[in-house]
Amino acid sequence: MNRSNVGANTNVFQIVLDASLLVAAYLLSVLIFGHSLDGAGLGMYAVLAGVFTLIYLLANKEAYMYNVTMFYYLDRVFRKVTKSYLIALVSTTAILFFVTEDSSGRLLYLFFITLTYVVIVVKAMIYKPLSKKLSHKYAPRTVFVGQVDQYDKFRYFLEKTSIQMNPVGYIAVDATGTDDEANYIGKLEDLEEIIREYNVDQVYIIQREGEQLKFTQKNIDLCVTMGVTVRIVIGLYKRRGASSYVSTVGTYPIITYHTISLNVAEQMVKRITDIIGGLVGVILFSPIMLVTAIAIKLDSKGPVLFKQVRIGQNGRKFVIYKFRSMRVDAESRKKELMAKNEIQGGVMFKMKDDPRITKVGKVIRKLSIDELPQFFNVIQGTMSLVGTRPPTPDEVEKYKRDQWRRISIKPGITGMWQVNGRSNIDNFDDIVSLDVEYIDNWSLWLDIKIMIKTVLVLINHKDAY
Repeated sequence: MNRSNVGANTNVFQIVLDASLLVAAYLLSVLIFGHSLDGAGLGMYAVLAGVFTLIYLLANKEAYMYNVTMFYYLDRVFRKVTKSYLIALVSTTAILFFVTEDSSGRLLYLFFITLTYVVIVVKAMIYKPLSKKLSHKYAPRTVFVGQVDQYDKFRYFLEKTSIQMNPVGYIAVDATGTDDEANYIGKLEDLEEIIREYNVDQVYIIQREGEQLKFTQKNIDLCVTMGVTVRIVIGLYKRRGASSYVSTVGTYPIITYHTISLNVAEQMVKRITDIIGGLVGVILFSPIMLVTAIAIKLDSKGPVLFKQVRIGQNGRKFVIYKFRSMRVDAESRKKELMAKNEIQGGVMFKMKDDPRITKVGKVIRKLSIDELPQFFNVIQGTMSLVGTRPPTPDEVEKYKRDQWRRISIKPGITGMWQVNGRSNIDNFDDIVSLDVEYIDNWSLWLDIKIMIKTVLVLINHKDAY
C-alpha cells in the first residue's frame, strides 16, 4: 500500500498562526470599540471577520504562501499577502454596506481591517528569521549525499525557503571528498556509521545533471530500515527555460517539464470565457455580418465565406471562417506576389495594397469585419478569443524548431501581435517573440487587456490591411 502525504509541503503552523493573529486583531477591536454594540451586532461582525479571515487564508494558499518550498523574498511576500488582503477586504467591505448602517460597528470593522494589515506586514517581516531561530533545535538533523558543488548550490536554495532543518554536513559519493573540505563528514560506503555518529534524521541525495545515480536501492533500504527519511533531489535534465512540477501515478513519481502556463482550472476558465464571448460576439455582430454578406455577394462573384485550412494547437488542422475579401483566384496568384512579401524570412505572407483584394474587401479588412465569422471557430473550440495568429500549413512547414512553440496553444481572433502594431512588424521573429510572451505570461487579466486594446485599435482603424 502506498501512503502519500498530500499536504507534505504545506506549512500548517503558518496557517494556524495567520488565523490566530487575525482573531486576536478582531478581539482587540471589540475590546476597544465594541462596548456600544449588543450581542447581535457583535455576532454579525464576528461572522464578517470570520469571512475575511477565511478569504485571506484561501487567497494566501492559492498564492502558495503556505508552501514551505516557496522562496521567502520579502518583496514577493509583501506583494502576495497584500493581494490576499485586498481580495478579502473588497469582498467583506461590499457585504458590510449591505448588512448595516451602524456607525460604531463600521468603526470597529475599520479598526479591525487596519490593524489586520499592520499585523500581516509585521508578521511577514519577522516570521522567517524568528521561525528559523526558534525551530533550529528541533529541526531534523540532515546530511546531504553528492558532490560538494551540488551540495553548496542546493543549500543556497534551501536557505531561501521555509523548510526547517539542521544541516550536519555532506557525504561524498566516492573518494573525492577529503577531510580538508568544509562540512565533509565521510563517504557513502560509511553511511550507517555516519547515521549513528551524527544522529541523522534525514538524508538528501543530490544528483548532478547527466550523472548516473550512485545512491543505490541498498542505501535506501539501509536508511528506511534505520528509520531515516530519504529525499532524492533529481537532476536528470536541465529545465532550459521550462517550468516543472512533480506528481505521482500510483507509486511512480513523475517530473513534468512544460512551457504552457495554463493549468487545468485556467484552461477551463479560458474555455468558458471563449464560449460566452463567442456567443455574445455572434449575437452582437449578427446585423453587421448580414449586411456584409449582402455587400460581398453584390460586389464580386464567389462565396460569401472564405474557408481555409489553418494550423491550430500543436499542428492540428482546422477550417477557419472569414468573410471573403479577395477574388476567388487569390490563392493561385499568391506565388507570383511572394517577391513583394513584406514579412522578412518568407515564413508568413503580408502585403499592403494587395491587388487580389476586392472593393468591399478593402473596407471590411480596414474595419476587421472580415474576421467576425471566427466567432463560430471560437464556439467550436478550434480557436480562442485571444491567442496566437493561426498560420497556414505552408507557413508551418518553414518553421524552425523554436518557432513551432508559437502554436503550442490555440490560435486566437486577436492577440499580442494584433494589438502591438501588426502592420508595422515586418520580422517574423518579432511576431514569434510576441506570441511566446503571451504564452509565458497568460492570465485572464491579460486576455481582458488584449481585448480592450483590440477594441481601441479597431476604433482608431490602426494596423489593419
